[in-house]
Amino acid sequence: MDLKKILFLLVVLLANIIQGITGFAGTVLAMPPSVLLVGMDTAKPILNALGLLSGIWVAVTQRKHIKTKEFIKVTAVMAAGLFAGMFVRGFFEGQTRLMHIVLGAVVGMIGAVGLFHSFFPHKHDPDMQPHPRRSVSGGAYLVAAGVFHGLFVCGGPLMVAYLQGRLKDKNEFRATVSCVWIVLNSILLIDDLRLGHWNAGTLRLLPWSAAVLFAGMFLGGLLYRKMSREAFMKLTFALLIVSGISLFL
Repeated sequence: MDLKKILFLLVVLLANIIQGITGFAGTVLAMPPSVLLVGMDTAKPILNALGLLSGIWVAVTQRKHIKTKEFIKVTAVMAAGLFAGMFVRGFFEGQTRLMHIVLGAVVGMIGAVGLFHSFFPHKHDPDMQPHPRRSVSGGAYLVAAGVFHGLFVCGGPLMVAYLQGRLKDKNEFRATVSCVWIVLNSILLIDDLRLGHWNAGTLRLLPWSAAVLFAGMFLGGLLYRKMSREAFMKLTFALLIVSGISLFL
C-alpha cells in the first residue's frame, strides 16, 4: 500500500472519531483531503460506503431514539434534492473546485452563526425552540442538503442546520440523522455501481477503510458518552466551521 493510501486511511480514522461523536461530520471532513490523496472517483464511493456503514451502526445501537416523523420528512425532501444533484453532476465536470468553495462558504457561515448562538442564546428562547421562519426556510435547507449530497456526499451540515432546535436530545439527533444516511447513501451506492466507480482498486481499499472506520467510531463513541448536551452542540457547530474551511481551502 502506497503512502497516499495510508494517509487516506489516517484521514478516515480521524474523521470517523468525529463521526462517532456527532453522527454526521465524518464524510464532510474527510472528503477534501481524500480527493487530493486518492481522487474523486475513489474517494466518493468509499466515503459514501463508509457513511452507510456508520449510519447502520449508530441506527442499530440507538434505534430506540429514532424520531420516525422527522426521519421520514427529512429523507423525503432530501431525496428529491439528491436526485437533482445526481442529475446535474454531469454538467459540472471540471467545476468541482467552484462547488467546494460555495459549499465551504455556506457551511462555515452556518457553523459560525450556530456556534455564536450556542454561546450567547437569546434570552427569550433559552431552549433554542424553532423560530417560525425556520419552517419556511427548512424545506430549502433540506433540498440544498440533498443536492450537495448528490454531488459530493457532503449534505450533512445543511441537514444539521435544519434539525438544530428540532431534535434537542443528542441521542435522538444521532439516531435520526444516521437513519437518513442509510437511505440516501444506499441510493448513491447504487448510482456509483451504475457508473462503474467500484473497480478492483476501490474494492481492495474498502476493507481497510471499513476497519479504520469502526476503530474511529468506537473511539468517538467513548468520547460521545462523556459529553453534555451543551458541549455536544458546541462541538457540532465547531465542526461545521472546520468543514467549511476545509472545503473552502
